[in-house]
Amino acid sequence: MAFLSPSERALLESISRLGYANPFLPERVELERAVLGEAFQEGEPVWSYRAGQQGTRTNVVRVQQVVEPLAEDLRRRLAESAAGEAELVLYEDAVMLFLFTRYYAHFFEAGFGPRADSPNPSRWRFYNQFLADWRHWFRIEGVSFPTGHDPRHTFACFRQIQRAFELVFRDIIGSSLAAARLRGAIWQSIFTHDMRRYRRTLYARMGEFATLITGPSGTGKELAARSIAESRYAPFDEQKLAFANDGAKSFFPINISALSPALVESELFGHRRGSFTGAIADRKGWLETCPELGSVFVDELGELDPAIQVKLLRVIETRAFHPVGDTAPLEFRGKLITATNRNLAELMRKGQFREDLYYRLCSDQVTTPSLAEQLADSPGVLSELVGYMARRVAGAEGDELAAEVMRWIEANLGPAYAWPGNYRELEQCVKNVLIRRDYRPSGTVAAGVLEEFTGEILGGRLTADQLLAGYVTLIYSRTGSYEAAARQLGLDRRTVKAKVDERFLERLEGS
Repeated sequence: MAFLSPSERALLESISRLGYANPFLPERVELERAVLGEAFQEGEPVWSYRAGQQGTRTNVVRVQQVVEPLAEDLRRRLAESAAGEAELVLYEDAVMLFLFTRYYAHFFEAGFGPRADSPNPSRWRFYNQFLADWRHWFRIEGVSFPTGHDPRHTFACFRQIQRAFELVFRDIIGSSLAAARLRGAIWQSIFTHDMRRYRRTLYARMGEFATLITGPSGTGKELAARSIAESRYAPFDEQKLAFANDGAKSFFPINISALSPALVESELFGHRRGSFTGAIADRKGWLETCPELGSVFVDELGELDPAIQVKLLRVIETRAFHPVGDTAPLEFRGKLITATNRNLAELMRKGQFREDLYYRLCSDQVTTPSLAEQLADSPGVLSELVGYMARRVAGAEGDELAAEVMRWIEANLGPAYAWPGNYRELEQCVKNVLIRRDYRPSGTVAAGVLEEFTGEILGGRLTADQLLAGYVTLIYSRTGSYEAAARQLGLDRRTVKAKVDERFLERLEGS
């Protein structure tokens, strides 16, 4: 007699896929549906944060109610009869999902609760309880499991997954598919698309991969970078009941545009006393300060001086660098994350950005959508974002402020407003309405360029192709993406991309 019935096998296969699925993509919800059948509770097509929501999602609870008794029954049967390797793997996957869900609240309390920043190892003492559960489920007489899961490593993976989920879920908000794709892309940047392979080997190697984040200004590139940086794997010491990065700083940001090339070089690489005028003492740069489990974040990468680009390329290729004024090489042990709102392809064509550096950075690329792109997909996202920002600004008065801001936007800006400053502009709108019950968008941005363009139209000095290219470029500059511009214009994305006039775009963005 077969160890599993056909229906049990089908259910366990769905549970197995669910346990390793990207939680922020629509497939996660569909797998919940496959596991629960008629017990599935309909809701939003993707997971997104709702301010004020309480407790665990209903479907997560119901999945646990399905998996726990099934796993217990399978464990009993394993002690009595033999199962094939594939069946044992399905059992392992079901137990892993069950244990992760069971201990999620413990990880949350230890990592995000009042004691989260405490060096006291007692917050991880529930590992002993976890270990007892582990032995119950995986120490079955006469059964040798093929995967060879280790409880200490699994505990570390569970902590990383729980932490990554909370950071991405609560910081990258919005129920649009554009926001969901961003959350999904950040998740893949942390774990890759194959969680099994990550758990087996890649968890110890992800620091070797540089990450490039692109997108319009004000779209949360630093938030994405911080989520990736603070979600890295850390080994667990079961003797000390502590993780390797407990209490350690993990995020080391530097904004290129705010500093001169000399200061950028010093901030990144450090310098030795006497290496230049004003260098009165040795100084460690971020590359030297950053620990193995930390990440250096280089913002505004497109502004990086060509000479420093060469030095950064060497860091990526060899993991070595030299402080200014020193000939002895040092090792960079952390992860490099970069971001830019510039068109790197255009900068490379102009010889302002090195192609070899770009191709060292683009193996892991995340793109943040503009606010206009989110709203084009889901107009209701605006009220979600306003509510989120209002609660962050006004606390208990947040709901009342959010309603006031939405009334002001509807009366004064209307649904077609493109929010050229993206989330940063929306946040300033919320604060302005809070303080003055008014917000005045900048009316001078690109005003001279637009007046010139309008004059050329009225003067009949443009061909039909030039007129179309100019208007397409104007819409692209406001939406921040080819997809959103294409939807607004009713054109194909490739047509929009072909029509964008790079010279006109530069004048619009630089005015």
